[in-house]
Amino acid sequence: MASRTATKDIITLRGSAAIVSEFFGYAANSILYNRGVYPEETFAKVKKYGLPMLLTQDEGVKTFIANLTAQLSDWLESGKLQRVVLVIMSKVTNEVLERWNFSIETDNEVLEKGVAREKSDKEIMREIQAIMRQIASSITYLPCLDEPCVFDVLAYTDKDVAVPFTWIESDPKLIANPQMVKLHSFNTKIHKVDTLVSYKNDEWDEE
Repeated sequence: MASRTATKDIITLRGSAAIVSEFFGYAANSILYNRGVYPEETFAKVKKYGLPMLLTQDEGVKTFIANLTAQLSDWLESGKLQRVVLVIMSKVTNEVLERWNFSIETDNEVLEKGVAREKSDKEIMREIQAIMRQIASSITYLPCLDEPCVFDVLAYTDKDVAVPFTWIESDPKLIANPQMVKLHSFNTKIHKVDTLVSYKNDEWDEE
């Protein structure tokens, strides 16, 4: 007689931290590519989340993002990370042009009691796909960045977190009177990530 084995998609705190930190790495690459911060030819195509994704081949940026995701994973696993912001600035003036804001809510019961949650990998992937598609189509709803740009990443953590020596205290790099676009969110059942991009108004749009 044939038997059927039922499997459940169990999400642990460590597993959720790995999913979310990996998402940040791919999202950062996608933003840098789609917003033209680095030349198109410095990216290579890979498949991830069932989508064609682009990853930087610039060694400096690769190292930065690898170190970033490793640190974010540690903070996520300890429940200390509240928000990550990727900031795009003018290379000449340092004026902030865009803020890609990822807010994080952590399930306190998981932190305190070590319980696991259930959610299918496919469902999480579908939610991440929706965000990645919105990033890829950002040229349709964000102003053109027609000047050389640089980027930085801000991490908002609990106050009792020791700041690693590779990180420095920073101002929030805000935009005065920004326009905002709320993007999709995703939820591992342990970490919920809400995405919002704010950007500088074009002066000629203002009356």
